[in-house]
Amino acid sequence: MSLLKPHRPPYRWSAAAWIAAIVIAPAAGAATPAELLAGYVGEAGGAPSPERGQSLFNSRHGRDWSCASCHGAVPTGPGRHAATGKPIAALAPAFNPERFTDAAKADKWFRRNCNDVVGRECTAAEKADVLSWLIKLKP
Repeated sequence: MSLLKPHRPPYRWSAAAWIAAIVIAPAAGAATPAELLAGYVGEAGGAPSPERGQSLFNSRHGRDWSCASCHGAVPTGPGRHAATGKPIAALAPAFNPERFTDAAKADKWFRRNCNDVVGRECTAAEKADVLSWLIKLKP
């Protein structure tokens, strides 16, 4: 009996694996707000509406909070968490260049905050609407 491991040929990636590594992997990391918006728009299959985004952001949806409860009605300055009082940096990308530069982080916070505000995960169209409004906010 040999104690040597059997020889295995090197792993060969399929075409689908290469495409996923090239196209999907970068989207999971760093991004720009415009790239994230394009991803949400593509997933939603329609054009975003900044007006709908502003309305969604400022409405309570039958729950205790709206997005504006913590970020302010126009999120161009610092906010404060409604329950804990913890400071929150400006949400609009033009006022905080760190916002919406990491797809995983953006998805995490959309998931969390939409659950609190809407009582469910936001759809891709809702994310696109909100982000399109936030991108329009300029100094």
